[in-house]
Amino acid sequence: MFGKKKRIQKEIDQQLLVNIKKLKKEWEQLNRIIEQSIDPSDEGLQDLALVKAKYFYLLREARNRELSALSK
Repeated sequence: MFGKKKRIQKEIDQQLLVNIKKLKKEWEQLNRIIEQSIDPSDEGLQDLALVKAKYFYLLREARNRELSALSK
C-alpha cells in the first residue's frame, strides 16, 4: 500500500516537472513575440501574464514538494 502511494506521488512529481518545463518554454516564446511586436495586443499581454502566473505557481508547488529538476 505504501509503495503504491510513493509510486503515484513520484509520477505526479515528474508530471509537475514536465509541466514546469513546458510552461517555461511557452512563457519565453510569448515573451519574445511581445518584445518583437511594435504594438502588442491586449490579448497577447493577457496570455503572457497568464502563462507567467501558471509557471510561478507550479514553481512554488515544486518548492513546497522539495522537488529539483536535477534529482532523479
